[in-house]
Amino acid sequence: MKRFTRDEMARRVAQDIPEGAYVNLGIGLPTKVANHLDSSKEIFLHSENGILGMGPAPQPGAEDPDLINAGKQPVTLLTGGAYFHHADSFAMMRGGHLDICVLGAFQVSQSGDLANWHTGAPEAIPAVGGAMDLAIGAKRVFVMMEHQTKSGESKIVEHCSYPLTGVGCVARIYTDLATIDVTAEGLRVIDMADGLTLAELQALTGVRLAMA
Repeated sequence: MKRFTRDEMARRVAQDIPEGAYVNLGIGLPTKVANHLDSSKEIFLHSENGILGMGPAPQPGAEDPDLINAGKQPVTLLTGGAYFHHADSFAMMRGGHLDICVLGAFQVSQSGDLANWHTGAPEAIPAVGGAMDLAIGAKRVFVMMEHQTKSGESKIVEHCSYPLTGVGCVARIYTDLATIDVTAEGLRVIDMADGLTLAELQALTGVRLAMA
């Protein structure tokens, strides 16, 4: 079994973003998606700190310290892009103007509940940011995460044990092992890593899976 690399995961997510979509890429792993979008498609990347029309990461040495995403990473601005007050940015998010958001997660439940801002541990630092606004405001929520924790526990669970970010909001899950749809009939596997069988994937996952 060969797990997907982080860039391969980002490339897989990018394949599912259609022409003309308005998309927010969450802090962390999801930001890599910007580097794998099809340049022949017109896709509008949004950042909650007040940018619309972000491009890929700049080349080393070409960074603009005044042009960063919500994770404080340097970004580029495509022709026609704009920046504005973050209050306007959140109005876009809360007003249902984003087609897709891609978020990281600590856990996703079989019904699409999302937990990505706090593990509940006493020493953990909560970091909700704009995740709650994105989870309920975007038309579709994609989650991009490792399939398992460092200790080998499934991050796809029957019920989230961590504080929730949103309820029933996740449409599709991308991990280093598989792409999985959240449906009313349960979790449906779209594709898997090379050399991995459904039985093997099932053994590594906390809830029942079926092929799409």
